Amino acid sequence: MATALDADADEVVALREKVRKLEAINAALIDRVERASDLHGGAFSMFENAITLEAMVRDRTAELEEAMVKLASTNAQIEAAHLDADAARARLRDAIESLTDGFALFDAEDRLVMSNTAFLDIWPEFRDVVARQPTFDELVDLLAGHGSTLGSLVAPERWKQERLARHRNTGAHVQLLADGRWLQINELRTSEGGTVGIYTDITSVKAADARQRARELAERNLALQSTLDTLSEGACLFGPNGQLQAWNDELANMLRLNRDIFATIGTHADFVRHCLDHCRLDRPQAVEWRSGRGPRISTECMMGSRNFVIRSVSLASGGMAFAFDDVTDRIRFQKSLTEVADTLERAVKQRTAELVEVNRQLAEAKDEAELANLSKTRFLAAASHDLLQPLNAARLFVSALDQERLADSTRRLVGQAGIALDSVEDLLESLFEISRLDAGAIQPEFRTIDLDRMLSALRVEFAPVAAARGLTFRIAETGLFVASDVQMLRRVLQNLVSNAIRYTAVGQVAVTAQRVGEQVTIMVADTGPGIPRELQGSVFEEFRRLEATRKIPGHGLGLAIVRRSCLKLGHAVELQSEVGAGATFSITLGAAEPIVVPVPDPAHLAMDRQAAGAGAILVIDNDESILAGMRALLENWGYRTITAVSPDHPDAHAAAREGLALMLADYHLEDGLTGDTAVARIRAVHAGSLPAAIVTADRSEEVRASLAAQELSVLTKPVKPAQLRALLRQMAVAG
Repeated sequence: MATALDADADEVVALREKVRKLEAINAALIDRVERASDLHGGAFSMFENAITLEAMVRDRTAELEEAMVKLASTNAQIEAAHLDADAARARLRDAIESLTDGFALFDAEDRLVMSNTAFLDIWPEFRDVVARQPTFDELVDLLAGHGSTLGSLVAPERWKQERLARHRNTGAHVQLLADGRWLQINELRTSEGGTVGIYTDITSVKAADARQRARELAERNLALQSTLDTLSEGACLFGPNGQLQAWNDELANMLRLNRDIFATIGTHADFVRHCLDHCRLDRPQAVEWRSGRGPRISTECMMGSRNFVIRSVSLASGGMAFAFDDVTDRIRFQKSLTEVADTLERAVKQRTAELVEVNRQLAEAKDEAELANLSKTRFLAAASHDLLQPLNAARLFVSALDQERLADSTRRLVGQAGIALDSVEDLLESLFEISRLDAGAIQPEFRTIDLDRMLSALRVEFAPVAAARGLTFRIAETGLFVASDVQMLRRVLQNLVSNAIRYTAVGQVAVTAQRVGEQVTIMVADTGPGIPRELQGSVFEEFRRLEATRKIPGHGLGLAIVRRSCLKLGHAVELQSEVGAGATFSITLGAAEPIVVPVPDPAHLAMDRQAAGAGAILVIDNDESILAGMRALLENWGYRTITAVSPDHPDAHAAAREGLALMLADYHLEDGLTGDTAVARIRAVHAGSLPAAIVTADRSEEVRASLAAQELSVLTKPVKPAQLRALLRQMAVAG
């Protein structure tokens, strides 16, 4: 609306200027005519001038009338605009006056151009000056002079600077008036560069907030007091001015205070005096006042006859807090504990001395047991050699006799002697193996085993035995690999399969395996008589045989070896059986990742076999009877045999120079010489490669590992003819 009024005023000014110019033109023309009449005086000339002047006056008059009409119209519009503006101003003022908040409008020059009654009610100092439109600076000076605000009363100049800075930056802030009222001021910039201020009395809001804060403070104090009352320690709190602010009943009990606590310890000085004089505190520094924020300090002290720990801390607010902990009972208890500890320590020392003596006796007993165990191991090694030497010789002689032409009665005797030797051999081998397991002489060496390869060897070994008994022997292909000791696992499976075939009259024996997760279970199942449930736990004991199978040859040691070996290997052994439905023995062991087994070069194998097929067999043993039995057996099989008691014998050297097909050497020879050393000496004079095998009664893992490292085959005593013949076939020795 203000813009329209300004445009109408500009148009009126322009019309008035135009009328003024027309009037000036008319005056000039009339003056010219009059001067022309005076100068020329011609009638005709005057006539022409009059006509021209009349036309010009008529035109100018018309233009003047038109301008006057426009001027009248514009004046009417201006009048209407003024009326509208006055109405708008009236409505704006009514609206501003209707506000409960103070309102003030400052123009671009920061002069007060409009305000309402509420504004003047807030600032009555402005009533006398508002008519002359004062500047904001003048109003601020007026307030500072009257001390209308709390800030202007305290520091007038500083308050003026802060108020002017906030006015320039606009925004909202709160002022506390000198009469206690609170005023919230919101200032905004107008589009013309002026400032609009809204002044709101928030005294009631502040009062409500203060009441809320008072309630919260009261609740906090109540919670603090409740917390203090729950403490087992005495506690008190002093304000920055040293006045007592809070305490609990436990403190009153410890300091023996009456009901009038404020009169006794109302200040920190009274508190210190009471602790020193009435409570006989021996360390005054425990309750001294400290200024500034600091750490908590604990002081051990005495108050009368009782022990206390006084903790003090200076607060951020400037006050101090104290806590009294009566530790008399605790210290007495600690003293009693110390006395008990001393008593216990003496008892422990006495018991320690006794235990040292017992340990010494145990160590001596252990040394004696280890010595006895070592002696037992040495005895077993010697016994195995000494017992198996004649047994080996007897086995060789019986085998040689079996190759001769004998009468039927003599052949039956030879067969019975062979069976007796087999029984003795099995019994000794089982006893020696159990003894080595009990003595710890066998230590497993875990590696990845191709299970199918081991089961194939079992198939070759036991298929003829099962067929001879009319049984079906089935071993499934598994494709599995397991982690175990090769020799011990093979021995366990041999015992289980041998038992299954021995005690199964009709039907079949099956060996299967399955993998579940990271475990592989190998199962040996038979269709034998079965084992009663109440006897299944005892079949793993030594010399334990069932009544139904006593007539079947055997010694009852196979399952005992299985149990001891699996215990050593960490493999679980289970038995499932019912009478008349057979038995299933299962071994659970760890699965392993498959390995690639290199395939030997056929060309090299053929060359080695060809070289081994030519020549004689050299046998080295320090026992003449074994040499005689071995010669008889090998010569009966068609092999040329040379025997010697030492690798240094002339016959042995002569045979080596001629060329040998195979060398067999006993492990324990004379003068501490071993079979592997004998093989090395003969190979040193032999032309070309020489296959060799060691015959020994020593079944220790150290000996086996040493011979395996030298790639020497091993035959255990007593040597079975079938084992020896299999070795000869393996090495392709021609007869």
